[in-house]
Amino acid sequence: MAKPTKVLVVGDSLSAEYGIARGSGWVALMEQRLQKAQVGATVVNASISGDTSSGGRTRLPALLNEHKPTHVIVELGSNDALRGLPLAMTRDNLAAMVKTARAAGAQVLLVGMRMPPNYGRSYTQEFEVMFQSLAKAEGAALVPFMLAGVADSPEAASLFQDDRIHPNAKAHTIIVDNVWPVLRTQLKP
Repeated sequence: MAKPTKVLVVGDSLSAEYGIARGSGWVALMEQRLQKAQVGATVVNASISGDTSSGGRTRLPALLNEHKPTHVIVELGSNDALRGLPLAMTRDNLAAMVKTARAAGAQVLLVGMRMPPNYGRSYTQEFEVMFQSLAKAEGAALVPFMLAGVADSPEAASLFQDDRIHPNAKAHTIIVDNVWPVLRTQLKP
């Protein structure tokens, strides 16, 4: 008998509903879509505002042991970049998370991010490519840019909270549209 589908989300403030009403973030919206699509899946949101790839890597083994997910969504790395941490360290942490989740029998979806251009061309390009190359090397599914249609929208200012870093509730409806097709493909038997 197949074990029940359980999706574990390990992310930062972008997944932890920072600054918006509980239940209006993309993870909650994704859970609603799973129910509407009659996919018998439960979702565990283990995201923590401010978390880094190192924090996620440290927390993941206990989360896997406790929740025994069939799918793991990793949405981390932005806080590493905002803190100027070395990309090699972020890549190593994310690679370890993908390997650990796969070793526990879970399919992995890596959620990519981009940095603003003020971080410099080289850094921003390397950061973006890191998610693509990591997903390819580790056999993980990939959402190339979590904030597609949000940060690069002509109406971007209206899709962020006053801090101009965190998406507002309206933006989360776009984010779920970015993640959903990739997750849905992974969930098909």
